[in-house]
Amino acid sequence: MNPDFGTYQLAEEHEELRQAIRALADKEIAPHAAEVDDQERFPTEARDALVKSGFAAVHVPEAYEGQGADSIAACIVIEEVARVCASSSLIPAVNKLGTMPIILSGSEELKRLVLPSIASGEAMASYALSEREAGSDTASMRTRARLDGGNWVLNGTKCWITNAGESAWYTVMAVTDPNAAKPSNGISAFVVHKDDPGFSVGPKERKLGIKGSPTREIYFEDCTIPEDRIIGEPGTGLKTALKTLDHTRPTIGAQAVGIAQGALEAAIAYVKDRKQFGKAIAEFQGVQFMLADMAMKIEAARQMVYVAAAKAERGEPNIGFITAAAKCYASDVAMQVTTDAVQLFGGAGYTRDFPVERMMRDAKITQIYEGTNQIQRVVMSRALLRG
Repeated sequence: MNPDFGTYQLAEEHEELRQAIRALADKEIAPHAAEVDDQERFPTEARDALVKSGFAAVHVPEAYEGQGADSIAACIVIEEVARVCASSSLIPAVNKLGTMPIILSGSEELKRLVLPSIASGEAMASYALSEREAGSDTASMRTRARLDGGNWVLNGTKCWITNAGESAWYTVMAVTDPNAAKPSNGISAFVVHKDDPGFSVGPKERKLGIKGSPTREIYFEDCTIPEDRIIGEPGTGLKTALKTLDHTRPTIGAQAVGIAQGALEAAIAYVKDRKQFGKAIAEFQGVQFMLADMAMKIEAARQMVYVAAAKAERGEPNIGFITAAAKCYASDVAMQVTTDAVQLFGGAGYTRDFPVERMMRDAKITQIYEGTNQIQRVVMSRALLRG
């Protein structure tokens, strides 16, 4: 046997990162998680702790004053924060989602305008693709952008925007050529700042879970931005958006894995303590089998997420299948595991006195955002049929 055999082993720096972010999450984020959920308030303590420690946007390249962490490192940060507070994990997750279009397709000037402020924690970024009538059918979006002299003028509404109102920067997809032969080729991507004239945010949505992360509509009423705030060439916006999701779907998988891991740990502690029929319920085989299945699924999901993140980091072609599979499987596992955790807690699990009730509510959204799991299966099947 060779103890130095490195295949299927995370690098030492990844393990050290996990220890560091777990310690921070347990100390600075976990104590506020229940209150953040109950009061439906933004987790300022988590944001401040993540910014101070440099974990709010580890993915930003060093060339733009960031840490240049790889995709697996970003997933580990998100996973460990989600283990104690899913709402807080959306700070690093959505910072990556909001900036990946710029990293992938933005001009050098645009990168230097936006990315350093995200890396420092001075600002956050959000991603604006969905509309009320254009969720899975993104090409049918109605938001428009027209060139007027040296400015782009945007009109329309985007919905389900995570961290809207807290973020300073927004990557926005809008139709620039409504007469394009193929609607998807008429969509462009832009960067909008919260102080741009004509930009505003709506009230918070009343949600089932992740209540600490505000979700709002954002409005563009003759919103005027400089011409150089376009990301890439006109008509390439949807391509950039979909390429972005290939890089960020593993982060939602990581969030799902973290939620599930937190629920499993809570369940293990509870069944060791809870006694029925004169002994801890952990001694009953039925309970043991549930725990074994939960842990087995979490480990499988974690490995799939890391493989997807590694393939994205290497820039491998045709990563649509594995990134969709990782997000889909991990989020399904999160829903199964948190539901079983509530079951293991019995009546106590249905109350807010224990965290598994919150974790079950938080897990649900991972099956929906960044593409529903039904859409993930469409992505996977198309990849398979293309061969």
